[in-house]
Amino acid sequence: MAFDAQTKGTEVGMSVKKHSTSILLGAVVGLFSGGFWGLIFGGFVGFLISRALKGAVAAINPQAAFFKATFTVMGKVAKADGRVTENEIQFARDVMAQMRLDEARRRQAMEFFTEGKDPGFDVSKVVKSLSVMLRHRPAVKLMFIEIQLQAAMADGEVSEPELKVIDEMCRLLDFGADTVEEVIARVKAQRDFYQHGQAGVDSAVLLKDAYAVLGVDEAASDAEVKKAYRRQMSQHHPDKLVSKGLPEEMIEIAKEKSQEIQAAYERIKTARKT
Repeated sequence: MAFDAQTKGTEVGMSVKKHSTSILLGAVVGLFSGGFWGLIFGGFVGFLISRALKGAVAAINPQAAFFKATFTVMGKVAKADGRVTENEIQFARDVMAQMRLDEARRRQAMEFFTEGKDPGFDVSKVVKSLSVMLRHRPAVKLMFIEIQLQAAMADGEVSEPELKVIDEMCRLLDFGADTVEEVIARVKAQRDFYQHGQAGVDSAVLLKDAYAVLGVDEAASDAEVKKAYRRQMSQHHPDKLVSKGLPEEMIEIAKEKSQEIQAAYERIKTARKT
């Protein structure tokens, strides 16, 4: 890959800005203890310490790790087929808006997204540590996968290169192939249920979407439908997810998913009463 001076310069500038406080403190200490060269050396040491500390915090904090992994992997998925579309960028912005990030956190999210777009970015770098922390938190891992699938579908369908990234991510998170196929089908159904509802399509189509959202067949008994609904709600309950490691900023995303599940269940119940 050819060296891009402008891109590299932008990356360096963003990194310096992110660690600017530590660089400044290190430079001041270095200036008083070693003059000009002490200033340079102190600033560099401050940068290294800041970067190491932030990495350590992410390594022991599941919410910080989830936040970073969400946007870096999202960037990787968006770039997987060679070009990041406006729809994929807009999806990332929509997620940030749902999270109600302040300007500093929004910049951080965009930095992670840009990091993920780099051709040399290794998904395992962030997903492996996340997998260890979420080993006994399957609902949070499921939420992570669903967000990445939504990102992949932002430009229509999941392409083969995007699916390859998602398959690798799921393998790192210890999700089986059957589970992945099931989640893909459900996320597609949630998208269709929402879009068809907004477009005012035929009620029969919406009902079919509703069954797919719950992951059950139209021939399922009332008890089976209710069981599927309760399982889905348990997996997507916002308070439960946050208590298990989902960043609090993502509670609105979890609420939206639980509302879609609720709406699908209500449509099925209404149809079965008529």
